[in-house]
Order: sequence, then structure tokens, then C-alpha cells
Amino acid sequence: MVAVNLVIGLELAGYALGALGGVLIFMEFFQEPTYVEYDPDFNGYTIDISPQEVREHTWLGRLGGFSIALGFALLFLSTFLA
Repeated sequence: MVAVNLVIGLELAGYALGALGGVLIFMEFFQEPTYVEYDPDFNGYTIDISPQEVREHTWLGRLGGFSIALGFALLFLSTFLA
């Protein structure tokens, strides 16, 4: 009985981590870059960019990807324990 509860707990934890990672990556995609500024007076955007300041990903995306990977690993483990 304990083994069944452990497997179900691992499976649910995997689903939860995957969902959390998906939300974090979703938030990563909709962030406005720091080098883009909106000017309401002219109703337009200005781009002030230098190659040293550009970041490809933030910590939200990195943590989201790690959470998804960990969630898949837990699901994989729970499949073999079942």
C-alpha cells in the first residue's frame, strides 16, 4: 500500500512540476525586453540595443525548463515503479 501511494505521489509531483514549468516558460515568452521602450506621446516603440546588454533568457525560463525536465523525470520514475 505504501509503494502504491509513493508511485501516485511521484506521478502527481511530476504533473505539478511540469505545470509549474509550463507557466514559468509562458511568463518568459511574454516579457518585454529591457532594450525596448514604449513612448506613449508618439504611440511607438524605441529600440536602444547594444550587444553586451542583450540577454536571451531570464531565470524564469531557466527554472521553467528545469521544472519541466524534473517533472518528466519523476513521471518516468513513477512509470517504472508502478
